[in-house]
Amino acid sequence: MGDLEIVRHPRARRSRLSIDPATGRARLVVPTRAALKPALAWAAGKAEWLAAQRAALPQPRPFVPGAVLPVADESLTIAWREGPRRAVQREGDRIDCEGPVETLPRRIEAWLKRRALDLLTHETGEFAAKAGVAVAKVAIGDAKGRWGSCASTGVIRYSWRLILAPGFVRRATVAHEVAHRVHMNHGAAFHALVARLLGDDPAPAHAWLRTHGAALHWFGRSS
Repeated sequence: MGDLEIVRHPRARRSRLSIDPATGRARLVVPTRAALKPALAWAAGKAEWLAAQRAALPQPRPFVPGAVLPVADESLTIAWREGPRRAVQREGDRIDCEGPVETLPRRIEAWLKRRALDLLTHETGEFAAKAGVAVAKVAIGDAKGRWGSCASTGVIRYSWRLILAPGFVRRATVAHEVAHRVHMNHGAAFHALVARLLGDDPAPAHAWLRTHGAALHWFGRSS
């Protein structure tokens, strides 16, 4: 239980144990005034349950030679060979790379982030023009709890891992964030605007992320 995260929560009425599907980390939520020792003992008795939950987590998808990645609706294979060139580049259905194999994961991730920023910037501009709004800046990050966010300053930030999701999921996320430039809420007018910008029902994209979104966080992990 050494990797157990303990959270005191003022609204919790009893201890609750869960596994974060994006990280695989166990979390124990304990009421603010509850004694910690009995809660830890209770959690220790849930070892079999925790093992079963971890066994059901998505499989790690490390960035190694031969790995196949879903990049913007295309399957691309990491093709590494010995050589001095450190730059990563696409050739047909391959992601070609040389250089030290031990730095390959970091370089592949950096390449994916560049692709993600370019594509998300382009699609944000497309939807912003359709909505008649301005976007101050598009940025990427790797938040575990959300796929996009829109600040009142006009800055829109996305998870770079959307480049690994199907295009209809990525575009629905972009439409969602751009719509927040008009409505900073989730009311009926907001949802109607999202559907108009997308030209489709965004519900399948939301359903896909609920079912498969956690697996995107396991790309690039070896364990």
